Amino acid sequence: MADAKEEDGRDKVDEMMTNLARGRVALGAAALAAPKLTVKLMGLGGAADPGRDYMVRMFAAREIALGAGYLLSDDSGRRLMARVGLAADSVDVASGLKTRKGLPLWVTAGAVAIAGGAAAMGAAKVSRDLIR
Repeated sequence: MADAKEEDGRDKVDEMMTNLARGRVALGAAALAAPKLTVKLMGLGGAADPGRDYMVRMFAAREIALGAGYLLSDDSGRRLMARVGLAADSVDVASGLKTRKGLPLWVTAGAVAIAGGAAAMGAAKVSRDLIR
């Protein structure tokens, strides 16, 4: 049975984390450029709300920093960025579950699924780094 490192020598876990990092940068750039559209697509309303737009831009900056940090790091930096991303994504899951009562189910489910998937990838990377 093949391990996470396939015959061609590529580490599948790191490949998934690299794709996650690229997605973080893309999502962050989109949210930074168009916060109103971002919240509308997430089902969080579309009316003008400067405070919400500010919070979305803060989220955007975090996502860009996490993604770019991973992409621009060497192996030891990637180990650290995976841990930081895992912590952030785990808090996102907990926050999503905590705000469930105030949001439509599909909004909560979508956000928690995305953050949970990212946390699962981060956990796989962190655990893989620990056993190496």
